[in-house]
Amino acid sequence: MSIGGQSDAKSERKVYRLTPEGFAKKQERLEYLRTVRRKEVADYIHEAKEAGDISESSAYEDAKNTQAQVEGEILQLEHLLSVAEVMTPEDTGEVSIGMRVEVETESGTKRVFNLVETFEADPKTGFISGQSPVGKALMGHKVGDEVTVTTPGGVTSYVILSISPMLG
Repeated sequence: MSIGGQSDAKSERKVYRLTPEGFAKKQERLEYLRTVRRKEVADYIHEAKEAGDISESSAYEDAKNTQAQVEGEILQLEHLLSVAEVMTPEDTGEVSIGMRVEVETESGTKRVFNLVETFEADPKTGFISGQSPVGKALMGHKVGDEVTVTTPGGVTSYVILSISPMLG
């Protein structure tokens, strides 16, 4: 039974799945923010304070805003890493998160996609989300399958050449 609109069901804890490489990058970013960026911002605040009247100082205001952004990112990364699950993808022969997929287009162009969770995606480097149009189209397919993808750029067909676990 619920009281005041609150549910008795336990809230599900969101688990973020990261590749070993993605987990290491998030740890590095957190370490940089804690050890380097925090100090830079603290120095910036100190300099702005010494420059005079802080009530009318845009430099001081900017420094405080930067500090809030840095601290917010630190909190987000700490939470993410505390609930993250490092993926160890199983090679089932099907495309899934954590797999590296080599495909060939109709024109013979070969591409490699690394399927990751949304927050780890970086399409410029070949890391695509399983929620992206290409990621969704590839999911669950096997070597030799032809997959048609509709993106804002048009319709493309891929033949899956190989599927393997991503290496950390």
